[in-house]
Amino acid sequence: MSIYVVFFGGFQASKSDMALWLASAQKQRKDVDFDAFPYLGATSDDAGAISGFSKQFAGVIKKIEGSGADPTYIVGHSSGCAIANELDSRLKDHDHIALVALDGFPPDASQMKRSNTQVWSATTPDYDKRKKLGNASLNYEKLLGRIGAPRLQVYKPTGVTTTWALHFYLVNAAATNKIKTTKDLNIGYAACAANLGWLK
Repeated sequence: MSIYVVFFGGFQASKSDMALWLASAQKQRKDVDFDAFPYLGATSDDAGAISGFSKQFAGVIKKIEGSGADPTYIVGHSSGCAIANELDSRLKDHDHIALVALDGFPPDASQMKRSNTQVWSATTPDYDKRKKLGNASLNYEKLLGRIGAPRLQVYKPTGVTTTWALHFYLVNAAATNKIKTTKDLNIGYAACAANLGWLK
């Protein structure tokens, strides 16, 4: 059986960003069928994310159901997690579905009950909020509070220290500290080395 991955970029992720991620992912795993979708929502909230993708859900569901893949990974980054979660909720059969949230909107309680659901975030190796040491990715603290340490998987890269660089490390292992603010979202996929740590 083949492996199929459906990937949703976060807020402002463009077609060219997805082309960079897709090229890197395909180079790493030639045994996997990848699809990657840019962000079409006007806002970064979950409602905006889902609304922006509304016309494409049916087509993606049809491809998933007809692929015969085992497993299929539905992966979202940042605001794209809202799209991934919604897509997953619209599927009737989850026997071969693995939902993956990368530093974004967490899966709901029923989705988290499935043992193969993954939630990832990132911190610097020395991160300790109480001691005010290090730094964490954009949604780490929210996810830690919502999901809890046993289920939240955490990357601890060295040399990546800004909140936004850590946030993009989840999808691009070549992310650098040049990504400092929301104004730098356009370089989140620069020199992309797709981070596929969730792909078993």
